[in-house]
Amino acid sequence: MTTNTGTARYEGLGKSGKGHVSTGSGVLDNQPYGFNTRFEDEPGTNPEELIAAAHASCFTMALSFALAEKGLSKGTLETTARVRLEKDGAGFTVTRSDLTLTGNVPGTDKEVFTDLANTAKASCPISRLLNAEITLETTFED
Repeated sequence: MTTNTGTARYEGLGKSGKGHVSTGSGVLDNQPYGFNTRFEDEPGTNPEELIAAAHASCFTMALSFALAEKGLSKGTLETTARVRLEKDGAGFTVTRSDLTLTGNVPGTDKEVFTDLANTAKASCPISRLLNAEITLETTFED
């Protein structure tokens, strides 16, 4: 079992409040977030961006391990996740995460690559955590 931490501090309330988010590892340290970073163009992060980064990294690592289990040891995988936040009644809901994957893995082919990517999508812990539609678009480079 692994437990990781994140902390958030918000000073002020509502739209005028300003927050800072940190991770237990220190990779993120007091990064700004708030209404303006979430819904406008102010520099900083937001929860959906952090979910997108978590989903992309989790999925890519799951696929990397699936490819390694097939005896492959070289290659490059790059994934972009686009997390959609939509108005839902009085609040908001993450409704989907769209993964776009580009891979160059010598020793495999597009069919095997796509099958393993779909398996990784289904087994990725962040994919399973999200109660959202998850799509996957793959590009296999020879």
